[in-house]
Amino acid sequence: MPMILGINIAEMIVALILIIGAFALLMLFGTLISWSERKQSALMQDRIGANRCYIPLPGGRKLILGGLINNLADAAKMVFKENYQPKATDKLLYNLAPYIAVTTALVAIAVVPMAGILKPAEFFQAWYLKWIPLIPEYFTKYFADFSFPVQIADLNFGLLYVFAVGGMGIFAAMLAGWSSNNKFSTLGALRAGAQMISYEIAMSISLLGLIFIYQTLDLRAIVEWQEGLWLGFIPQWGVLLQPFAFILFFITVLAEAKRLPFDFPEAESELISGYFTEYSAFKMLLFMLSEFIEVAFLSTLITTLFFGGYSVPFLMADGFHFPWGSIWQLSHATVIILQLISFTAKVFFFCWLLQLIRWTVPRIRYDQLMNLSWKKLLPLSIANFVMTVIIVAVGGF
Repeated sequence: MPMILGINIAEMIVALILIIGAFALLMLFGTLISWSERKQSALMQDRIGANRCYIPLPGGRKLILGGLINNLADAAKMVFKENYQPKATDKLLYNLAPYIAVTTALVAIAVVPMAGILKPAEFFQAWYLKWIPLIPEYFTKYFADFSFPVQIADLNFGLLYVFAVGGMGIFAAMLAGWSSNNKFSTLGALRAGAQMISYEIAMSISLLGLIFIYQTLDLRAIVEWQEGLWLGFIPQWGVLLQPFAFILFFITVLAEAKRLPFDFPEAESELISGYFTEYSAFKMLLFMLSEFIEVAFLSTLITTLFFGGYSVPFLMADGFHFPWGSIWQLSHATVIILQLISFTAKVFFFCWLLQLIRWTVPRIRYDQLMNLSWKKLLPLSIANFVMTVIIVAVGGF
């Protein structure tokens, strides 16, 4: 394997490709979520939604893409418009906050596995990939014995990394609200701090029972554990192991993402835009994009922990192994592509579900929010963990 200054070139290339791919995936989902914020809500409220902005085509035709061009035009406008900044602000923290928000939203996906072990030499031997000039020969020659997981960082403490990075997001909201020197922004920041801290405790404890069963914090090992079958045909997905934990975790995800009915940090009808009221242009775009990316990332977390991640029922490394004994052999490339499609489809579903809930459930009162967290979700999550320990100790898994 070629080396430069002691660095494995193959590993460096793979890491770069995975980083770019994960970034592109999050940006794609962020863009689609920003579009569905308008279009899905319009459909649910019997409106047309954004449909005026278009790209002119020959023959007088218009490229509207279901209103997606509106979002692209808005993004371009926010990038190039004047960046207004109030004078009575802490300039350093004011300018730093949106970059902290988008960075923490992006880097958390580094430990999420998106497919199984990829072997480049085998992957490009598939008949539908051989048309790419020189690629199969190149990979067969230089990557003959090389394989890697489709995951940026395969850490044995991956879940701890997720919570550590996710917890940093509160700094962006608090710094933005305080440095703006605006009462609405400050109130939004205080709400964000109280809400995110409260629900992260219930969120982490709700997963303890699942971790106790998996006996690992490695997200790849968690997905591989869920590839097993009960009675030869029932997938061992986390949602079947811990259905109550899934309900608790899903509620806390809504609060963590600051979505209705828990959108108190930015409640438009109460606080204008909450902690980023004083932001405009590109910095406001970063805050909005970070929220949409966070929704996509939390959907990947739900998929990984409770719905088998990239796994497909009965799909093994060499193809489908059905319960009745038959085997459908598939190429390595087909297996990897099916895993990527499975992972993306599950994430897309939960992104859609979070959007659906936002436009269905009204905002609750702030005191109800705190009561729900400390008096209901936290005790229930502790009770779920205790019961899980008892059941595992008595009956085992």
